[in-house]
Amino acid sequence: MADIEKPAKRLLAVLGGTRLDSPPVWFMRQAGRYLPEYRALRAEKGGFLDLAYDPECATEVTLQPIRRFGFDGAILFSDILVVPHAMGQDLWFEEGEGPRLAPTLIDTALSALTPAPERLQPIYETVRRVSAALSPETTFLGFAGSPWTVSTYMVAGQGSKDQAATRRLAYRDPVAFGAIIDAVVTMTIDYLCEQIEAGVDAVQLFDSWAGSLSPAQFEEWVIAPNRRIVDGVRARYPGTPIIGFPKGAGGKLIAYALGTKVDALGIDETVDPVWANANLPAGLPVQGSLDPLVLIAGGPALDRAVDTILAAFADRPHIFNLGHGILPDTPIAYVERVLERLRG
Repeated sequence: MADIEKPAKRLLAVLGGTRLDSPPVWFMRQAGRYLPEYRALRAEKGGFLDLAYDPECATEVTLQPIRRFGFDGAILFSDILVVPHAMGQDLWFEEGEGPRLAPTLIDTALSALTPAPERLQPIYETVRRVSAALSPETTFLGFAGSPWTVSTYMVAGQGSKDQAATRRLAYRDPVAFGAIIDAVVTMTIDYLCEQIEAGVDAVQLFDSWAGSLSPAQFEEWVIAPNRRIVDGVRARYPGTPIIGFPKGAGGKLIAYALGTKVDALGIDETVDPVWANANLPAGLPVQGSLDPLVLIAGGPALDRAVDTILAAFADRPHIFNLGHGILPDTPIAYVERVLERLRG
């Protein structure tokens, strides 16, 4: 595997299997509340969805961390729940409590929803605008939620600690739940392909609640649906890399990597990077796994964590990232400290 120093898009090169001496870097949720410029824009324009569905505002938010930090990757400013919104559920955010969807599919049939794919058109316009504005060396990442995680919100109408309502439905009526998964898979393939058509360079599948499942359910509701998405996107855009991020998968990461055939694997902060490097398929690009809380703590703990990750993945294609999203109270100075360490 050849090493190269400065490809036009360093992050995209790593997703293609190239190992770089200095890993490219971006942070999940890098466009958001820890930035004063984001807080100012949100105060001016309104709530989260008002920003996400306004192409001008969403473009500005996507570009803010690129201007400030020069990350190697820009991540589309949006939300995973725009997919169920386009499938016909109502979507809103309760202040301080998070997203809500209605009607819930725990007591409403999927067939009762009236699809509204036009709701995604502002997202594609945002992609076009960001793509036109980014510098040639910055990789543009689109994304979607994975079917299991999206379905947990569709069934329960909101997030939960253990996804019990959705897990019970999957056990009790796998046919009905499978129909929900199938519908999310179909919509997600189209959604990601439209993002690619509009200008993203790569896409990421977020499975934030993958860790709540037993091995058998993980195989059925995480690996198999994600593999269908990977195959569906590759059939239309074979050259676009796909990153899979099954948060909480732990030891099931190996099965996920082999089963889904993603191009790169996101690793959360609970996974030992040394273990990951030793056990994941050779040459598979990895992304992560800095603890968002150590980024808040800073100091020697942050330096040690960065050193551990860099050493663990020294011989593997690696994108430096967090193990999950950056937190709102993250000091900007500590983000700058990590970038200084990575860039020498």
